[in-house]
Amino acid sequence: MNLARVIGNVWATRKYPTLEGRRMLFAQPLTFAGAEAGAPLVMLDTVDAGIGDVVIYVSSTEAAVPFRPNLTPTDATIVGIVERVDHLGTTWRTTPEDDEAAG
Repeated sequence: MNLARVIGNVWATRKYPTLEGRRMLFAQPLTFAGAEAGAPLVMLDTVDAGIGDVVIYVSSTEAAVPFRPNLTPTDATIVGIVERVDHLGTTWRTTPEDDEAAG
């Protein structure tokens, strides 16, 4: 599993049949410390994420698992929304407002 921040929406008027009704979002991959890592990706959304949300996503073969038994063409799928990350003694919240409220 990986972390990313949702940075935009993708609109497609014509798409593969199993993508009908599915939301596609642009997301910037992140390190576990919260830094950007690599180029943004288009991801299918299964959890109603919004712009600015930090999300957990799966990639490769695992990205199609949430859509079984349908064969759905995807390289990355959002499977969770993150509120806080505790990693190697460091904690960071997923929105700046959360950091300010924490003091």
